[in-house]
Amino acid sequence: MATAPERLLLRLEWKVVRRLDGRLQGAHRTTHRGSGIDFTGLRAYSEGDDARHIDWNVTARLDEPHLRVFTEDRELTVWLVLDRSASMLAGRPGRGKHDVLAELALVLARLFGRGGNRVGALLFDTGMLQVVPPGTSRRHALRIGAELERTAEPTSGARSGTTTDLAEMLDAAGRLARRRALIVVLSDFIGDGDWERSLQRLARRHEVVALRIVDTADDVLPEAGLIVVEDAETGEQLVVDSADPLLRVRFREAVDARDARLTAGMRRAGVPVHRVDTDRDLAEALVEVVARTRDRSA
Repeated sequence: MATAPERLLLRLEWKVVRRLDGRLQGAHRTTHRGSGIDFTGLRAYSEGDDARHIDWNVTARLDEPHLRVFTEDRELTVWLVLDRSASMLAGRPGRGKHDVLAELALVLARLFGRGGNRVGALLFDTGMLQVVPPGTSRRHALRIGAELERTAEPTSGARSGTTTDLAEMLDAAGRLARRRALIVVLSDFIGDGDWERSLQRLARRHEVVALRIVDTADDVLPEAGLIVVEDAETGEQLVVDSADPLLRVRFREAVDARDARLTAGMRRAGVPVHRVDTDRDLAEALVEVVARTRDRSA
């Protein structure tokens, strides 16, 4: 009998992977410049550069050494950084943030693996870390799916009173990826820690892309009178009047401030962030991500 990850991957291969196959690889060719086959331009020679790449004709015309620059066409190592914190459990049954994260992880692992790239995964919750070493096969994508299924439910009491340390998650990815890699962070980015500094350190060594998974519950306070509000990370509960105009204004301001901080931090680190809503068709969302990535690199 097929396992849940096998059934999910089969459905995703039919609905999503076939639509995206070939697109993702082209959108994420390595940003390294080296001795590949695609000429990308010229730049001034710097001490330590390989003299074999000097363009002597241009050097003679400009009276200054210039190098021919190429795009390296080589296999990638891809690390999927998967946020398994309590806030990722938000959303409607069967289509919460952790469900969308699992689908994204399977699709990305399958797509990159089909292109011959090695894909590994880091499943992170504050205080808990699970690593799936890089691999390429369909069976390897299913292994990542199995780990996601195994960690889908929080351990009793393990998350109470703590919030996701985003800095720790990014630092863990930096320690894991020793060679330059493509690092895709899948998270709602709800948590604590000086994550911006950690992100900048990570982005200096690797190509980093952020997929921010968002549910309506993250942004909208339902107008339903007295309700119990629970902190998705700590479990702390509070009874509030959701119809209170002042409360609704403050809630909106807090959401806007959180989003502005995230956008500004990502921009300063030079990391593209793509929003993936839980109620959006996954294939459409990923096609948009690929298109925006290509526009950014053009």
